[in-house]
Amino acid sequence: MSEFPADIYTEPQPLDIHTLNHLGPLRALAGVWEGTRGLDVKPKADGPRKQAFVERIELQPIDPQTNGPQLLYGLRYHTHVTKPGQVKTYHDQVGYWLWEPATGTVIHTLTIPRGQTAMAAGTAAADAKSFELKATQGLETWGICSAPFLQHAFRTVEFRIAVTVNDDGSWGYEEDTVLMIRGQAEPFHHTDRNLLTKVADPTPNPLARAAAAA
Repeated sequence: MSEFPADIYTEPQPLDIHTLNHLGPLRALAGVWEGTRGLDVKPKADGPRKQAFVERIELQPIDPQTNGPQLLYGLRYHTHVTKPGQVKTYHDQVGYWLWEPATGTVIHTLTIPRGQTAMAAGTAAADAKSFELKATQGLETWGICSAPFLQHAFRTVEFRIAVTVNDDGSWGYEEDTVLMIRGQAEPFHHTDRNLLTKVADPTPNPLARAAAAA
């Protein structure tokens, strides 16, 4: 039996336009954040190498999204990372954090300008302070897609991200990107972590801003 309703067209009504009130565990992530003590463990020809990094991430609410009866609330994000004291971009990433209240599903999409995209998911309570999401290569849903060179040389077979919201309002993440590197028999765990502190509040989603101005 399908987990989805027979009517795949009719949208839920009424629809609350105030996204910030319906983000579940993602509400704590809304806003603009900076982290100055990030750590990246990356692969090099001579073995793993540690790299410190500085990060700025903006997560802004979007209008409610519907797929027929499915309802999603979310945050659009942009992450920009540099090495300490440098201007050159070390890592750039865009995507969405999405929350489906009806199923307790958290979705994280990511795209990086080296030819890779992924969609990870997990479940959480609406008031959860921590949650973990996973994407796996080869799946039709919650999967990973890479450009030919990355698939050839640094094939990503799994991606995990664990988020923890702290009592002081900060939040942190730990990522594990599992790579099969050409010429190596064992998988490589490319890890990243950082602690983020808010520097600006979120801007309400467009429909909510228009309602406030009316």
